[in-house]
Amino acid sequence: MVPRSRPLTAATNRHYKSLNERREECKAMRFVAYYRVSTDKQGQSGLGLEAQQEAVRSFLAGKGWPPVAEFVEVESGRKSDRAQLAAALAACRLHKATLVIAKLDRLARNAAFLLNLRDAGVDFVACDMPDANRLTVGIMALVAEDEADRISARTKAALAVAKAKGVKMGGFRGYVPSEKDRAKAAQAKREKAKRLDLMPVVEAIKAGGTTSLGGIARALNERGIPTARGGQWQAVQVGRLLAQAGD
Repeated sequence: MVPRSRPLTAATNRHYKSLNERREECKAMRFVAYYRVSTDKQGQSGLGLEAQQEAVRSFLAGKGWPPVAEFVEVESGRKSDRAQLAAALAACRLHKATLVIAKLDRLARNAAFLLNLRDAGVDFVACDMPDANRLTVGIMALVAEDEADRISARTKAALAVAKAKGVKMGGFRGYVPSEKDRAKAAQAKREKAKRLDLMPVVEAIKAGGTTSLGGIARALNERGIPTARGGQWQAVQVGRLLAQAGD
């Protein structure tokens, strides 16, 4: 006698639904790959680059391969103003993607660079340290800020000593922004960066003969570029973008 199968419980249904949702989320994830080689010779020969690409390929297998874009930087590890990294961050903002690198030490160990990366509003992941993300950068940035605070404290102490000796100090130096002001400024900076990232794409669409707001919205959707909230573009949003870009 064949036993009858038991009906799935509500908890089991929720479990399978949760698993399916996570699978769909993985399929929907987008990544932008960033590779760095330290010299022109390495960049031309591919030395080190192929290993990084293979590490990224293996890491993204079943998660989001191929990446929506790939950028190769031939630079010194001590420089924080890298053109290809800036382009990769712009692509991440455009596609609401995660920046993926092969090794964490491929990013410059520079306090100013870490702070800029933190404020870029872009998530990142390292293949060799998958648990490291924007939180890691935030912690590293806090360490950098702590050191800056220590330097500031030493400077203030030196100024206090000078003032006690009768040295005339400067006057009112203007309004000191609060944490809330800094947060608003950082948000405004990210929104402006998003507009700057989008405008070359919009101009290219217009140059191709599509000039209506609805046509531009469709072209952005076809290119897989989401809105700031991750949705589909509509004509009214394109109009708002163009108006803000003209400010």
